[in-house]
Amino acid sequence: MIRRADIATSAYTKRRDWAHARTVFQGLAHVQPDRTSDTQPPERETAQERLRIFLPWGTDVDSADRIEIDGRTYEVDGSPMEWGYGSIRHVRVRVWGVEH
Repeated sequence: MIRRADIATSAYTKRRDWAHARTVFQGLAHVQPDRTSDTQPPERETAQERLRIFLPWGTDVDSADRIEIDGRTYEVDGSPMEWGYGSIRHVRVRVWGVEH
């Protein structure tokens, strides 16, 4: 599921309003692991996971979106890539998530 949040403006800042995010895509995707890393100093344990997601051609996805997979939320890492060549056209997105 791809979630998108509008920019909320206050007197001092502009930020994404994730509390009122809307769903812009919900459907099938092909998800592949990209890499993981663990940093475990005594005061904090952190695990990062990166995935590659292949979405149907024409899917509306932006670099500021978040993607939910199996109850976990990932942030889009960089700009999505549209692959419009050959018979398997798709949109490739790299995402990352952090777990503490």
